[in-house]
Amino acid sequence: MEKNYKCWPQGVFEHMNYPEVPLFQVLRSSALQWPWRNAIIFGGMEVTYAELDQLSDRFAAALAALGVKKGDKVGIHLPNCTQFAIAYYGLLKAGAVFVPISPLLAERELVFECVDAEIETYIGLDMLFDMPRQALPKTPVKNIIVASLADCYPPIAAPAKMLQRQPTPEGTIDFTSLVTDYPPEPPQLEFDVREDLAHIAYTGGTTGNPKGVMITHYNAVAMCCLLGYWLIGGGVAYEDGMFGVERMEGDSEEKWPLQRGKEVSLVVVPWFHAMGSMGYLNLQLMAGTTMVVFPRFDPTEYLQAFGKYRATVFGGAPQLFVPLVEHPDYENTDMSEVKFVVSGAAPIPQYLLDAMLGKIPGVVCEAYGLTECSLGCSANPPTRDGFRLGSVGLPLPDTEIRIVDPEDGVKEMPVGEIGEIVLQGPQVMKGYWKRPEETAEVLRGGWLYTGDIGKFDEDGYLYIVDRKKDMLIYKGYNVYPRDLEEVINEHPQVAQSAVVGKYDERRGDIPIAFVELVPEATISEEELLDYANERLAAYKKIRVLKIVEALPATATGKVLRRELRDRAQEIEI
Repeated sequence: MEKNYKCWPQGVFEHMNYPEVPLFQVLRSSALQWPWRNAIIFGGMEVTYAELDQLSDRFAAALAALGVKKGDKVGIHLPNCTQFAIAYYGLLKAGAVFVPISPLLAERELVFECVDAEIETYIGLDMLFDMPRQALPKTPVKNIIVASLADCYPPIAAPAKMLQRQPTPEGTIDFTSLVTDYPPEPPQLEFDVREDLAHIAYTGGTTGNPKGVMITHYNAVAMCCLLGYWLIGGGVAYEDGMFGVERMEGDSEEKWPLQRGKEVSLVVVPWFHAMGSMGYLNLQLMAGTTMVVFPRFDPTEYLQAFGKYRATVFGGAPQLFVPLVEHPDYENTDMSEVKFVVSGAAPIPQYLLDAMLGKIPGVVCEAYGLTECSLGCSANPPTRDGFRLGSVGLPLPDTEIRIVDPEDGVKEMPVGEIGEIVLQGPQVMKGYWKRPEETAEVLRGGWLYTGDIGKFDEDGYLYIVDRKKDMLIYKGYNVYPRDLEEVINEHPQVAQSAVVGKYDERRGDIPIAFVELVPEATISEEELLDYANERLAAYKKIRVLKIVEALPATATGKVLRRELRDRAQEIEI
């Protein structure tokens, strides 16, 4: 179907020129334009754009001295903090590939990702190092760098803070010593940005272990431009190492909800997630935003930050907003300066949207994407009039989205009829790391086959009808049933299992497991639940496990998940 521009936001270019520069140029650009503006506020520490640029230069030099070469994989196993940003841009400047590792992973999951991605340099946190200490000897990791959140506190205030610095574990390297001891002289490298990888980001699989999504420097820079200019208007003007704005006649920045170099954003979406690293780190820095960064979500602390920092932007999954609007301090919190709220990962309910729009003068924007397209491929126009509840908006510039027959994958469906969402654009991944067969399955003829089911309306707005295969979204985190089922199925008394979600407005999809045991099995539901959850990350934990005589299945043996989902909705939690 030809792209529908009927509701296209006036002032956004339909096509853009994407600078062929490495991803770290996003930071370099902003350091040139707003050197003394704060880039990060964290734990009482303020870091300007010029300082973040220099500190990441120092870290790049340190990595090079440790033997990290272009193309090597560096895993960051940290919550949001200043050291994460320094390490991220430093490793990119050293030519390394960023592998995000969730601090929520269980030991077996950490080992898998380190081995599969061939990570040789690991960056972790002192207070969370007990588990990695046991796991890392089973991996190819050679360099272990440990950071401390306490290093972000001003020395005079440190005694009043909750966290204290831990001794540097034996056999590891202190993060702060690296940025102190090495000069701001990163290696001078040549990049082929269309081929060289910036990220290998793991996404759960429906047919086995998670897969590493390969994102090139070009993919990532294009993604920043696509969504960034959707929100500020215009097109990309790049000159003298700086990202600027080319505007149409009659357009001006005052017509848009966001202005470059002027916004303050509350950032709690984790940077180890694709939505976090692209949308709440790179995209924010490219726009010259001051980020007030939180390592975890505390609704009281978060609400206090609106007045404290005069925040103008925030965002996340709808499950982040629920505890905010239900908090006793919500009504008395001053949000009069909030211009923009972005919602993603799951549909926003009407009551939640009303509660937020009644509180802020700005706009709420819902968008859609997946790790395989760097971050996003569609978004609602950044206006109240342009927003359509239930829709994930219009395809972004240079992004073509089609709805095709799920059976043949080719026939394009008419407007209003559902089918599989396929897309192409400069943000689409290079492929899956070391998985050519699975890459060929989803990248066909230049199109990314998402597995999501959707439809277009007559104005070109996209609607998601069913989620990607059987994926659950719990509190904004992607949870893949197959990942949980494999853990359950490892138990010798289990014949097979199926995990589905029970929808809850506060938490999203709550994982419910149905299990068929082998003959003469004696294990109880409680014992099996404990067995599985001991081996799963906290956010993946199964909340209810039911032992059934047999899983419902088709004549060919395929489990009828829809029937199990219906059963799950009746379970009280």
